[in-house]
Amino acid sequence: MKKRRLIVIGERESFIAMVLVKKAKEAGADASFVPWTVNAINANTEGVSLVVLYMEDDERPPEETLHYLTDVLEEKEMKLIICGGQRDISFACDHIKNDLIFKTFPRPVDHGIFMETLADYFRKSERGAFKKSILIVDDDPQYLTMIREWLRGTYNVSMANSGLQAIKMLGIKKVDLILLDHEMPVTSGPQVLEMLRNDVETASIPVMFLTGKGDKNSVMQVIELKPEGYFLKGIQKEELLEKLQEYFILHK
Repeated sequence: MKKRRLIVIGERESFIAMVLVKKAKEAGADASFVPWTVNAINANTEGVSLVVLYMEDDERPPEETLHYLTDVLEEKEMKLIICGGQRDISFACDHIKNDLIFKTFPRPVDHGIFMETLADYFRKSERGAFKKSILIVDDDPQYLTMIREWLRGTYNVSMANSGLQAIKMLGIKKVDLILLDHEMPVTSGPQVLEMLRNDVETASIPVMFLTGKGDKNSVMQVIELKPEGYFLKGIQKEELLEKLQEYFILHK
């Protein structure tokens, strides 16, 4: 489990870079400096939740480093704080996806606001604010509870015990993925998926079936609606978690 651990990456251990490390420690984080080479970053991201990129005047990381950093931030579900001159910040932002950047700080960095930002980030991280969100839809309360327990350590999990309840929930809360049962009273899983696909607000939400219906007719009926996956309820916890991780990695 990730703790309050961060790394400050830069070209060299400059005075200001080490001041940021010191301030991070004062804010309660386990912090260290790491050179911004691919090898150094690769060797120092275990357990890290946040990366701080610090750039002195005209010191910019190589593009290969920024590309690698984007990949590792996504893979390890970390966020980035960028500190530097305005042109350097713009350069980094052009190479890093916007949703991976938590905040930018033009130099000179206000240390008080920097520490407040770290505290805010870790509070949100510990509440699960940066986790992917999954909605489980099933009319079996015991199965709902079991799947929630399987997933809750890794994802933000919501539950709905009917298709109509799920549709109402999605009107006020967006999710990254829906795990949908096939056979439910009133509104079946395929009917729910069709309703979601026909609504512009929900048409793009990925849906995977997690169901006990494995006969050919049921599977073919669902495949025509092009869900992102179809799993039988006999799937084990480790396999389900692995399949979900694979999906989110492949659909960044």
